[in-house]
Amino acid sequence: MDHDQYQDPVAQRYASTEMRGLFSPLRRALTWREVWIALAKVEAEAGLPVTREQVQALEEARDEIDLDRVAEIENETRHDVMAHIRHYGEVAPAAAGVIHLGATSCFVTDNADLIILKIALGYIRDRLLRVIHELSSFCRDNAEIPTLGLTHLQPAQLT
Repeated sequence: MDHDQYQDPVAQRYASTEMRGLFSPLRRALTWREVWIALAKVEAEAGLPVTREQVQALEEARDEIDLDRVAEIENETRHDVMAHIRHYGEVAPAAAGVIHLGATSCFVTDNADLIILKIALGYIRDRLLRVIHELSSFCRDNAEIPTLGLTHLQPAQLT
């Protein structure tokens, strides 16, 4: 299975590679880990029992994701977030006890979704700006060409 691309018939046909990558299982897992790292940092600053070494362990293991292993764990736990927590703990054992400390599943999934959506909107914005630029160039280049206006689907006058 291709974990770095979002799999869907419509996405395969119409979405950009960039956008499919953004919504892929791998990118989602990486974003969950970024949320857990941010949570651990804030908890450490707030005086909770999270050490600098544990935060460092989380940061060092951030990219060590085996989605096949996560699927195995999920088959046992029947819980997607728990499977990711356990796998992250396997690759960052020094920090296993502080991953997801005090958080809910929705804290991780919802915040990660918001991060991904913000990035996606940035991609859309960039593409729209290119479309607007190209359309305005087309309009300037063709401003002197007369066109036939329509009113109520009837020919009107040259514009």
